[in-house]
Formats: sequence, structure tokens, C-alpha cells
Amino acid sequence: MATDCIPQVTFEFYDKLKPVVARFDQVQASTDGGAVLLKALDDRLRLTDQLVGCLVDRRDPEKIQHSVRDLLRQRIVGLACGYEDANDAARLADDPLHKLAVGRDPVTGTALASQPTLSRFENAVGPWALARMGRTLATTVIAHHRERLKGRAHRITIDLDPTDDPTHGQQEFTFFNGHYDAWCYLPLVATLTFNDEAEQYLVAIVLRPGNSPAKRGAVGLLRALLRRLRRAFPKAALRVRVDGGFAGNDWLDCLERQRVEYVVGLAGNARLMQRAGRLLGEAYGLSKFSGRTEHVYGETRYAAESWSHRRRVIIKAEVVRLPGRDPKCNPRFIVTNLREAPAAVYAVYCQRSDVENRLKELHEGLALGRTSCARFWANQFRVLLTAAAYVLLQELRRQAQGTACATAQITTLRERLLKLAVWVERSVRRLVLHLPQCAPWGDAWQRVAVAVGAVPG
Repeated sequence: MATDCIPQVTFEFYDKLKPVVARFDQVQASTDGGAVLLKALDDRLRLTDQLVGCLVDRRDPEKIQHSVRDLLRQRIVGLACGYEDANDAARLADDPLHKLAVGRDPVTGTALASQPTLSRFENAVGPWALARMGRTLATTVIAHHRERLKGRAHRITIDLDPTDDPTHGQQEFTFFNGHYDAWCYLPLVATLTFNDEAEQYLVAIVLRPGNSPAKRGAVGLLRALLRRLRRAFPKAALRVRVDGGFAGNDWLDCLERQRVEYVVGLAGNARLMQRAGRLLGEAYGLSKFSGRTEHVYGETRYAAESWSHRRRVIIKAEVVRLPGRDPKCNPRFIVTNLREAPAAVYAVYCQRSDVENRLKELHEGLALGRTSCARFWANQFRVLLTAAAYVLLQELRRQAQGTACATAQITTLRERLLKLAVWVERSVRRLVLHLPQCAPWGDAWQRVAVAVGAVPG
């Protein structure tokens, strides 16, 4: 018989079969068996430990039940496991794997922090602490990759990209943005690509008011990243790749003063269209002959009225042919100081399109837009917590090389490696995590566990 404290349901499938009873009565069990992988990664990167050093705890020591480190790791692990709200703390307070991830005994350890405690924690962080956290996050990521690559990298590409974060309340500094046609914040996301690797690693994220121009805060962020990268990789060539919102003379002059390679999108105008005319005519002729979309690449020396001098501009003359439609001219322009052939330079610029996948993962996989606090700085803190969770998940994916999870999106990675049923058994000598023998991705889970420091056998 079911009792009031043990929920139970019974399925009557067929007359000849016994009834199937489902009870929520398994103590010391969790559906987040992969949280132990996140703890191992965090211990290796020391990400939480580094970020905690940026925060000052002004609470009365005699009344503290949860340290700042525990609160920070609780939120980061929760975000990585798909619990984007502090409200989820009520359901996870006694979860054995989340207690283990924080560093408490999963069986006898005290419950984790409640939602009110986490909300007070998020709203207590000020701008100077957040600035230190942003710098520490970038330093930790760069140091980790320096160790991974043994300090050897011939080129590092920095991608900067703004993204919209729609708001639906009375948050500070939310404004209407005409480009996105929404009230929003406008975070600026920075990623790093090492050599010819496919992955773009998140290194910084800055929350900005919704009416911010694309370049707001970008110069200071770029200078800080360049300093850290030059200390960590003194022999690497540094490249900056951004879209057309950064094509102003002040930004281009800054890139040239910093002595970096750059590839910057450039909006078309009448003068550029005139210079692209011959190439468009050539592309149109090729397209008419082949019946397909064709591209022709060229270059010109160009200076807008506000520019300090002429610069190299790459032209992509494209004529698009789609079934049942008239041919369409689609010229594109980029300004650069690279010396390669125009087609090769444009290919470099096109590689930045994968940043959209990083933004998609942040929004859909980690709920970057959950910036619902009234205070702007509390929302910036949430954004940094999301970034820290993403850093852990990117490293988890990198450690999954050679498995079916090596190229998985964040949501898929979570489903395969983190959302795993587990029962915790505690003895005098050890803790045993009992995982399903028939787990679909069990082999990949074990390989990742060994890669992050577990001992096989």
C-alpha cells in the first residue's frame, strides 16, 4: 500500500500481466550521476577556487551555514546540469550527487543552500568583484590552454560577438534595441581558437545595456585579453575577427596599434558597390553559364571619410541562383591587414560563423537569458556563472574526444553524460556510485571519467 510520504502510481497494462507499481522511495539516489565528472573537472581547472578568491564574504561568521565556495559551486554545477533558476535549489537541496559536487558527504552531509540564500548571494556581489571575476575567468581559461598546449601555439584567433538577451521585466539598464526589435540586454561574448582547432573556447562575457553599440566595452576587453595571451603565448600570432559593427576607424586604429592581424566585416555603400561592379558582372556571367550560384573574389584600397588612411578591402562578388527565382547579386566586403589571396582571407572570415553555435549553446543549453534579477550587477553575476558552467562543459566535451560525445551540443552532452541515474552507497571505507548497467552511453562515460582523473579497474 502507498503511504502519504511515498508517492506511488500503478499501471494496469493488460489483464494477463501483473500490475506495475512505481514508487518514489529510493533514498540516496539522483538523476545527475554525471555531476561527479563536473566536480573532477572543476578540481582540475580550479575554476571555482579561483573565482571564490574574487569575492568578499561580509556575513557574520557565526551565522554562516554555507560558505561562498559552496554557494558558487552549487550554482555552477546546477547550471551545467540544466537547473538555470535558483528556485531549483528546493528540489536539489538533498540530492546526493549535488552535495558530492560541492564537497559534502552525499549521504550524511547537510542540505545545500535554499533559494532565498542563493538569491541573497547573487544580489550581494558588486561591480568591482564582478570585474575581478571576469579577469580571473579569462586568466584561468588561458592558463589551462597554455598548459594543454605546453605554451606552443602559432596562432590564436579572438572572436568578439554581441548577442541579444531579451528581458521581460523591470531590470536595470534594459532598453529597446531596434536591431533585435526587443527590450533586452546586449552581452558581448569573447572566444578563443587555438591554431586550426575547430572548437572556439569561451574566455569572457560582459553584460551590457540593451542600447549599447556593438563596440561598447570591446576595446578594454580586447586589450586585457591581448595582455594575458601575450604573457601566456609570447610567440603566437594574434588575430581578431569581428563583424561589421566593429568597422569604425577608432576600432581599426586600435587593432593596428595593438599589432594584431584583423579581419573585420564591412557594410556596403555606393563607392564599394561601384568598385565591386566589374566582379559582379564576371560572377553574373559565370552564373548564367553554369546555372548555379557563383562567387568571384577581388580587392581594393579603400578609406571611408572617417578613416585615418586607406586599407585593404576584400570583395566577394556573389550571384545567387535559386530554383524559380531571378538571379540576385549579393556582394560582401571585409577590411583586413592579412596578405593572403582574397578568397583565402574571406574563408578566414567565414570561419567565425561557428560562433553562432557557441551563442546558441549559451542561450538554449545554459539559459544565458535568465537575467531576471532587478539589479544589473546581479544579472552580470548570473552571466558569469553561466560562463563558468560553459567552460566546464566545453572541457568535458574536449575530454570526450574519441567517443560519440566528442562533437555533441551542450544539451546532448548533458543528456548523455550528466543525466544518469545513480544510487549512492556509503560504507566505512568508501562511497560507491551504482550506475545503470545498461546505460546507453556507459562506455563513453567511463572513458571521460578516466580522462578527467578517475582510476580504471
